Amino acid sequence: VATKCRRSRTSFTEEQLKILVQAFSQNPYPGYTAKQRLAVEINTEESRIQIWFQNRRARHGFLERPKKNLGSSKDHASPKEKIQDGRDRRCRTSYSSSQFQTLKNAFTENPYPGIDSREQLAEEIGVPEPKELRIQRKRGLEEASDQRQNQGQ
Repeated sequence: VATKCRRSRTSFTEEQLKILVQAFSQNPYPGYTAKQRLAVEINTEESRIQIWFQNRRARHGFLERPKKNLGSSKDHASPKEKIQDGRDRRCRTSYSSSQFQTLKNAFTENPYPGIDSREQLAEEIGVPEPKELRIQRKRGLEEASDQRQNQGQ
């Protein structure tokens, strides 16, 4: 039986924290290379930098990563404004107990249904299938058609 051990809490020096806070004020969502650079600069692991930024964002009320602003190189919106401008997400779907039971039964039979099965299941329980899946299916059918045409030549 494997046991999971928590790694020890990271204690940063004042100088390290100063560097981290400055980097956070410039960009609360640094990319991998920026985290790598910081890790080298303050002599720690990149994963420790990742956790520090996650904790800092959580403490300062950052709910999700803001959308990239393609119109300008600098985005001067406050963190609260950035959250409101965040990605559009579809609403959570609520299921009745009978719909939920149908979904559970379908999952028991096949935990990895294909698009056709998902469409059939969505129709059966009266829930529209997400648009993204229909788009994926259309693309997949077009690609398959193109491949068949290319093979025939």
